[in-house]
Amino acid sequence: MKRRDFLKRTGGLAGSLVVAEHFFCWVSLVLMWVSLTLGMAMAQVNSGKFQNPINPGPDPWLEYFDGNYYLTTTQGDAIRMWKAPTIGGLKAVSPVTVWQDFDPSRSRGMWAPEFHYFSNRWYLYYTATSSDNNDDRHRMHVLESAGRDPLGPYAYKARLVNPTNDAYAIDGSVFSKPDGSWYFLWAARPGHVLTIARLANPWTLSGNGVVLPASGFGCAEVREGPVVLQRNGRLFLVYSACDTGKPDYKLGMLIAEDTADVLDPKSWHQHPAPVFERNDANGVFGPGHNGFFRAGDGSDWIVYHAKTSSEYAYRGRTTRVQRFTWNADGTPNFGLPIPLSHLVEEPATSPPSPAR
Repeated sequence: MKRRDFLKRTGGLAGSLVVAEHFFCWVSLVLMWVSLTLGMAMAQVNSGKFQNPINPGPDPWLEYFDGNYYLTTTQGDAIRMWKAPTIGGLKAVSPVTVWQDFDPSRSRGMWAPEFHYFSNRWYLYYTATSSDNNDDRHRMHVLESAGRDPLGPYAYKARLVNPTNDAYAIDGSVFSKPDGSWYFLWAARPGHVLTIARLANPWTLSGNGVVLPASGFGCAEVREGPVVLQRNGRLFLVYSACDTGKPDYKLGMLIAEDTADVLDPKSWHQHPAPVFERNDANGVFGPGHNGFFRAGDGSDWIVYHAKTSSEYAYRGRTTRVQRFTWNADGTPNFGLPIPLSHLVEEPATSPPSPAR
């Protein structure tokens, strides 16, 4: 159960306590980030290496485009984006506020923004709720850029509506198949389950959402943060399972052929074990809500949030990155979450390439 579910189920007193905790969590997070950044700056004498975390926020999305890296994380009151020519450089730059909304139906609780490239424009998908911060009113929205710049400017395009379940919806993502069809993935209630629908265009669902069953590997309460990785004729739907505040928050994976009917749950096959989870020896807990990106040198990377404490708490979730490889059977190998002390080598630079 997430903090937002806890608020609903425990009433006003508990809600007030959680709001207070939320405030102090953010203060602690900022202080921790300042300390970490200063310490890491002293340690990183080699400019070709950096250390995690690269951002103090959770729910990251990262893209490499035209020679720069662009990063978003959950900010709550707005959508902010960081831009730098290197991954480590994202730690030192100030963010650009690319969207802030004063429509009372969608002005609070902005979570998990992702930006995707369609036909020379960026479409930015995010979750938001009403000005009274009512968790049940969280819905998926999409912005459209004026041109090719990921920093915008952006204009509000639409709310994504599932005709058969126009209710709570978070953590939206998109992917395309080789036949040119596009699909939208998100987490929906009741049940906090993975859901998929086809897109008529980047801002409209063309049909009803379909629930995709997925294992929680012992965690019953949450499936969220779905994102698709594609390679060699297969689709790897990687998702987060468990409550994001728990140290056991982890990544699971469903697999389908890229020619399959992805709206049929039977097309997806459950990978039998988590593909990325806590590493107590490395001091990494609750790794999840991830994305994937290809660096300037063509190497494959995973971006995710995690924390350094095994405490059941939401504070301290920070953005980390690391390379991943591929197994002989064609499945991704994300390895173990690396410790914050690890020096990560920057990918080599290369000429700008179009977004995936």
